[in-house]
Amino acid sequence: MAISPLAPGWLSYPEDVNELRTQEWAHDVVRHPAGELAIDGVSVRRLAEDYGTPLFVLSEADFRQRAREFRDAFNAAFDDICGGVDVYYAGKSFLCTEVARWVIEEGMFLDTCSGGELLVAERAGVPAEKLGLHGNNKSNAELRRALQRGVGRIVADSLDEISRIEVLAAELGVRAKVMLRLTPGVHAHTHEFIATAHEDQKFGLSLALGGAAGSPEGAKQSPAEQAVLAARDAEHIELLGIHCHIGSQIFDAEGFAEAARRLLGFSAQMRDRHGVELAEVDLGGGYGIAYTETDSPRPAAEIAQAMAAVVRQECARLGLQPPRISIEPGRAIVGPSTFTLYEVGTVKTVAVDAPDASASAEAAERRYLAVDGGMSDNPRPVLYDADYTAVLANRASRAEPVLSRVVGKHCESGDIVVRDAYLPGDVAAGDLLAVPGTGAYCWSLSSNYNYLPRPAVVAVRDGATRVIVRAETEEDLLARDPGA
Repeated sequence: MAISPLAPGWLSYPEDVNELRTQEWAHDVVRHPAGELAIDGVSVRRLAEDYGTPLFVLSEADFRQRAREFRDAFNAAFDDICGGVDVYYAGKSFLCTEVARWVIEEGMFLDTCSGGELLVAERAGVPAEKLGLHGNNKSNAELRRALQRGVGRIVADSLDEISRIEVLAAELGVRAKVMLRLTPGVHAHTHEFIATAHEDQKFGLSLALGGAAGSPEGAKQSPAEQAVLAARDAEHIELLGIHCHIGSQIFDAEGFAEAARRLLGFSAQMRDRHGVELAEVDLGGGYGIAYTETDSPRPAAEIAQAMAAVVRQECARLGLQPPRISIEPGRAIVGPSTFTLYEVGTVKTVAVDAPDASASAEAAERRYLAVDGGMSDNPRPVLYDADYTAVLANRASRAEPVLSRVVGKHCESGDIVVRDAYLPGDVAAGDLLAVPGTGAYCWSLSSNYNYLPRPAVVAVRDGATRVIVRAETEEDLLARDPGA
């Protein structure tokens, strides 16, 4: 056993370097007896030969199964409270026309946050009433498109937006269905860039009072309360309810529970102060998934029961008619359903000073495995310090595990795909590596940095494969360059 002094404290030395930790992978990913990884019966070698690398590989069966788990678990948990829930798939995590169709076929709704995402939904044939439009800075063109289509709800993010929705709805002669996004002041335990319910950030309408003592009466109302009154009084707005989202990649259930308490408490205040009944409450998403061995995601049923218990208790305490509840899972559905397949190009070992001089009399070694993608197909490590893991995919190995860093091919020292993983010591150029948990916010955040074409997304179902997003070509990269 050669435990590296450079390994982070959370990383275990593997007893079997070929083992797959099941919680990090789609349920139909296995390692064949010969050692090669396969998804729903399709080998990674065949995928690489047919489609090239890098490649996003998505299990349709796994996606659909996770969608059903959320739908069924939350409907069961809330059945006695409000007759079930509306589950909105968060399209920002990953969206294409095929995925939009799966979402509707599995009895869900679709949450979009731009005109482009609305267009994807339209091309996929998603019924307008199954759509929501989100975003903190919607353009008039985006709002107009949503109103013309008759989307099921627009989640308003500011007082200014409420005014603009009213003007546009009046121009179009329609009545806009509106939810209000609130910031309940809940500090979720996650990276600061993906925590979205504390006060000091761009999203939503605060529950905190906007004025000090002696201010005009209106300033003593919170922005959230002002928004309720503005939407109530708008002739062309139907105020459906309120919404919050406390962040992403969250495992602590108390954050969701506290958000529910605060939103329901606010609903009771609006009823008592203004006679406004807020018939719907959206508790957002952000449910964590397993990227590494340190992550322990909660089953959908457990999350649902915990949230239902809080809603049931608070409605009884406040004498509140239970609102219709909605949630917005995205990462928890598509994240584990997908892995990224890379080919190793360069293997390099460098000497690094051990962090603890007593741990090693000499410099330790770190092995770098450079692959044919990187931060252009997965910017999350550089954006959020996100950790991933990787496995040797095209074969099994009996070589000793070696601490490795999987890096990309971009001209950035921070171009890291997997910061720390024990991989077989005989990994060489031409081998395939698979990185699990890349279904959410990888393709969606992808770029053409260094003029790399973005990879294809291939769906696998019942042993058959098909492209659901084609790979870009070099000609695509030049298509907008008028001088090319």
